[in-house]
Amino acid sequence: MPEGHVAPGYEPVREAFERNFTELGELGAAFAAFRGGELVVDLWGGLADRETARPWRQDTLQLFFSGTKGMVAICLLMLIERGKLRLDDPVSRYWPEFGKPDILVRHLVSHTARMPGIDEPIGVDDLADDTRMAAILAAQEPSTDPRAAISYHALSYGWLCGELIRRIDGRSAGRFFAEEVAGPLGVEIWIGLPEEYEPRVSTLELAPDWGQAAARAPDAFAQDPLLRSVWGNPVLFSRDEPFFWNERRIHAAELPGANGIATARGVAKVYGCLATGGAPLLSPETIALGRSELSAGHDLLNDLHWRFGVGFQLPSESIYFGPAGPAGDGFGHGGAGGSHHGAWPGLGVGYSYAMNQMRDSARPDPRAKALLEALYAAATRERGGHAENA
Repeated sequence: MPEGHVAPGYEPVREAFERNFTELGELGAAFAAFRGGELVVDLWGGLADRETARPWRQDTLQLFFSGTKGMVAICLLMLIERGKLRLDDPVSRYWPEFGKPDILVRHLVSHTARMPGIDEPIGVDDLADDTRMAAILAAQEPSTDPRAAISYHALSYGWLCGELIRRIDGRSAGRFFAEEVAGPLGVEIWIGLPEEYEPRVSTLELAPDWGQAAARAPDAFAQDPLLRSVWGNPVLFSRDEPFFWNERRIHAAELPGANGIATARGVAKVYGCLATGGAPLLSPETIALGRSELSAGHDLLNDLHWRFGVGFQLPSESIYFGPAGPAGDGFGHGGAGGSHHGAWPGLGVGYSYAMNQMRDSARPDPRAKALLEALYAAATRERGGHAENA
């Protein structure tokens, strides 16, 4: 049975978490939520590693893929608030080697820079070298494929935005986040995991039905150069090769768009902070800017409808942020395989769902959907029957 606790009134969240195991085949997972600064949900259970039968414990760490982009967004907003970064400036103002004066900072943070992938053939070792990847992108021309106008920058977002942080501040994205966000909040989140924490990391696995999403199908890469540049250079998720996302070299590196490692409790605390005014990280005005829509449209390459703020995903037809639907005030960022992390300012709630069995057969992932629906209902009841507008 799952372990942990829920505050009075949040028992349905525990029940939903248990059903994910008994009815939806969950392997190992954690779910946490803060409301008004209080930890109201802190649950974990299942296996952190199937092969060794290692149980998921209170301190188990999970790689949460693109959920990392939300953490990088906070770093960018801190630089904006300090007057060191402006959305309407050309990227080249801060990063001269980047050139491309028509690409503005707002394009980088909202997946409209027309650089969703890497054209130059690279290998797994290259992924772990953030300065090399930034240099490759600086020399690369924007895609002329019409689909690139709004197209998810799966890994390139991290290298582009990470290098922007480095050029402005001098620190890498991982170090900036550690010193400016994780440290002040006292949370266990890393972009570049220290070796002493490696034994606590869960083992990721692909579900039996993995590969149903068109963008993940390896046979499509040979026919579609843009798709290959995003998902197949190298192939990011493969059953035919070693799953490098479980390797120490990837955990130790800084991939600011994809390899954050954390407890769900830590990520939920960060979003709980943003949901309740932002102190000590950001002002309410800067958070409002961060969740203001900068881009919206249908990503033809990935067949998804996106809305983006400053690095954050916003509710849309494709991205589920709870029962309030696309009109809701939620923001945050999900991760490959089903993880989900975000904030509901109207309810003062921050949450994080992390798991180690990756699925892509349904959107939204029914595991996350069940948890968010139960959490939303409980928090709304506690607030008095409705969410406040924020």
